[in-house]
Amino acid sequence: MAGRFAPRSARAALPHQAAAPAVRETAPSQGTPPLREAAPAHDTPPLTREWTPPGPLDLRLVLGPLRRGPADPTFRMVADGTFWRATRTPEGPGTLRVAACGDRIEAAAWGPGADWLLTGLPALLGADDDPDAFVPRHRLLALTRHRRPGLRLLRTGLVMESLIPSILEQKVTTDEAYRAWRHLVRRFGTPAPGPTADLGLHVMPDPRGWAMIPSWEWHRANVDAKRSSTILRAVRVARRLEEAATMNLPEALTRLELIPGIGPWTSAETLQRSNGAPDAVTVGDLHLPGIVGHALADHRDADDEEMLALLTPYEGQRHRATRLILLSGHTPKRRAPRMTPGNIVNL
Repeated sequence: MAGRFAPRSARAALPHQAAAPAVRETAPSQGTPPLREAAPAHDTPPLTREWTPPGPLDLRLVLGPLRRGPADPTFRMVADGTFWRATRTPEGPGTLRVAACGDRIEAAAWGPGADWLLTGLPALLGADDDPDAFVPRHRLLALTRHRRPGLRLLRTGLVMESLIPSILEQKVTTDEAYRAWRHLVRRFGTPAPGPTADLGLHVMPDPRGWAMIPSWEWHRANVDAKRSSTILRAVRVARRLEEAATMNLPEALTRLELIPGIGPWTSAETLQRSNGAPDAVTVGDLHLPGIVGHALADHRDADDEEMLALLTPYEGQRHRATRLILLSGHTPKRRAPRMTPGNIVNL
């Protein structure tokens, strides 16, 4: 679920994040042609922008839902509090660096998508969000909102960027999904523009790149045929799905769920990020109903129906309510794992 992110301290660089050579050639595997990637030049000065948010802003809370695990090849937070994001914009690949400087936000961007990323910086950081529209009806949510004044709901304006990893997260553990995302983006994506070699940042493949991934590479990434087929159906109509970023929530949900294999869980997880939708509540999640039930009614075994009933007072702001619940720390004690990680690699 998008709100599962909780701020963590910066991690030391992992071994795979060491600087790569200017040109990397990957040995062929089971008939896969060699991938030869030219590291993008980063001696070109970046485009820059400063922006002053209208109120408190916590970059970790706002940008956190974009991170797919601590070693996400498209997202980094470094020790100095700077955030790096590599993505594929309508103008091409781009890298965005964001940092807080007092009450201002300083950003720099590289690559063909640099101007697009800087233009969308305020929306990304929640400028279109209206936190005052949320009226807490429970003391827990009132306290959490008071303690987390910098929470804003981000809006990337990019659907496929969030849709594909959300599909990978269907019906598997988060660790399985994160490993698959890392493998596929590093193997078939491209090095991010700008001075990112030491960070190991990559831009995910374009729709054609996803469509060209051979079946055995999906298998190697531990992605079953159901999820890979859903991704392949989605990338064939990527342009139409991207249009959902400008639609209202009901229309956007309908647009995404026209694709077989994309249901309410996946569409909500996507639109929470791409559209900044405050009411895109995640249903069908293994854990969220119990977390909401425990926080609002002391019932950790609540199902989707009970969760939606408990969230009725927050109609229009149900996603924000669940984010606040998850950030409150008032979650039920862990039980034994309810899902066993699968492994199709050796089958």
